[in-house]
Order: sequence, then structure tokens, then C-alpha cells
Amino acid sequence: MPITPATETHSSTNGAAQAILLELVDEKGVTIGTAEKLAAHQAPGQLHRAFSVFLFDEQGRLLLQQRALGKYHSPGVWSNTCCGHPYPGEAPFAAAARRTYEELGVSPSLLAEAGTVRYNHPDPASGLVEQEFNHLFVGLVQTPLAPDAEEVAETAFVTAQELAERHARDPFSAWFMTVLDAARPAVRELTGPAAGW
Repeated sequence: MPITPATETHSSTNGAAQAILLELVDEKGVTIGTAEKLAAHQAPGQLHRAFSVFLFDEQGRLLLQQRALGKYHSPGVWSNTCCGHPYPGEAPFAAAARRTYEELGVSPSLLAEAGTVRYNHPDPASGLVEQEFNHLFVGLVQTPLAPDAEEVAETAFVTAQELAERHARDPFSAWFMTVLDAARPAVRELTGPAAGW
């Protein structure tokens, strides 16, 4: 695995771990500062920049991931292909491509912007809050996955019908339907009407 800001060991000169910072934004998505990652997610939450990726195979099936059980936020639930936060000053597109590779071991063969969505989703299980200005991306994956077990418990490619069935029975992230609904126009453009998205 390549060494990136997300995978290298963060330590200061005295050996203490450095905090991961997120970019705080206003309601228009303009950067207004930074906050430590966990602090930004504690109630009532601080509005920060995020991204969500939806990758599809050549049959128009969506790649879902089940978040690893060891994750501090929303462990064990199903969600979109990849989501996360750009580092301060990092372009959302670059962050989306970086984290997709870090989590799933693949680089999308196509990755396109699909708009933004702003939401406030408390997570009842953890008490954390997702106050996010989320940049959406859709794309194609055409190479075998190599998930990082510390990030991803399981993956699945699903049709629109299979997603509806799975969503009715399995736990999903609090933000999943919000980001999927916001990305649907771009998803439909990418997959075509026959895929049913």
C-alpha cells in the first residue's frame, strides 16, 4: 500500500499522535477554518467538507461497502462505495480518488463530479453527528478489488432492486440515502435508463 497522509504514522517530535484535521465550511461550501476530526463530529456537529463516491461495474451495479467493525463512526453498516473527508487544502476530487484506492485498492477508470449536498445526520448508535457539505462523485470500476480489512468488512455489487431489498433488511449509514438521492441524476446519466437507478 502506498504511503499517503492517511496511511503513514502521524507523530510529532515528542512522539504524540497528531490530530487529523477537517476543513470547516460555511453554508456555501467556502472554507472558514479547521477542526479535529472527532471534535467536528461531536454533537451538535461542525459543518465540514466531505465526499461520497458511487462506483458502478459495466453491468450498472453499484459497489457497496460494509464499514469495518473497528471504525469509530458507523461500524459494521453498509454504505456507498467510499466516503470521507479531504485534508485541509486538498481538492475533493483528489481526496475521493485517494481514499477509494486506500480503502478498496482500486483506481476508478472514470470518476466524475455529481454535485454537492448539505445535510445534518445524527448517528443514534454513537451520538456523533454528520454535519457535512458533501461533494458527490460517480464513476466506473473495472479492476478487481483489494479492500483494506481495517476499513472495509465486506463489499457487494448490487442492482437497484437488490439495493432496495438489502436496504430494507440491513443497517445502512445514516447519510446513505441522502447522498444517493442527491447523486441520482449523475448515476442515471452514467448507467443509462435500463439500470433502473
